[in-house]
Amino acid sequence: MTGRYDGSMLAGWGPKAYIEFMHELSIAQSIVDIVLQHLPPSDGIHVTKVRLTLGAMAGVVPDSLEFCFGAITQGTQIEGAVLEIERMPLTARCGNCGREGEIEPTLFACPSCGSNRLTILTGREMQVRDIEVDEPKGVT
Repeated sequence: MTGRYDGSMLAGWGPKAYIEFMHELSIAQSIVDIVLQHLPPSDGIHVTKVRLTLGAMAGVVPDSLEFCFGAITQGTQIEGAVLEIERMPLTARCGNCGREGEIEPTLFACPSCGSNRLTILTGREMQVRDIEVDEPKGVT
C-alpha cells in the first residue's frame, strides 16, 4: 500500500457520514504527505509520533482524524505512529475593551463587554509541530 486510502471501508455509508469522513481523510492524507516530505531518504527510519496543533475553529473532529490517520498510514513508514493532537482554544482581542482571552466559539462575543469586534489570536491552527522517529539499527 502506498499510503493512499482506496475508500473501500466507506461502502454502504450515507452521504453525510461519507462527506464527514472524507474531510478528515483528506486532512490525514495531507499530514502523511508533510511527514513523508520531511523524512530523510534513509531506509529503516520509522515514525513513532506526529504532533499536531489543532485549533478549536479548525473544523476537524479529532477522533475522526486519528482514525483516518491510522487507516492512511498502513504500509508506510508512519504505520503505528501516534497522532498526538494539541488542542488550541479560541482566543481573541476585543476591539472595544481590549480584553484578550478565551472566547466561546458558539457565541463569538467578548465575555467582558459583549462586543463582537474581535480579532482572533488563536484557534484556527492546523500545523504539524514535530515528528519523532526511530533511527535504523546500526546507525550512530
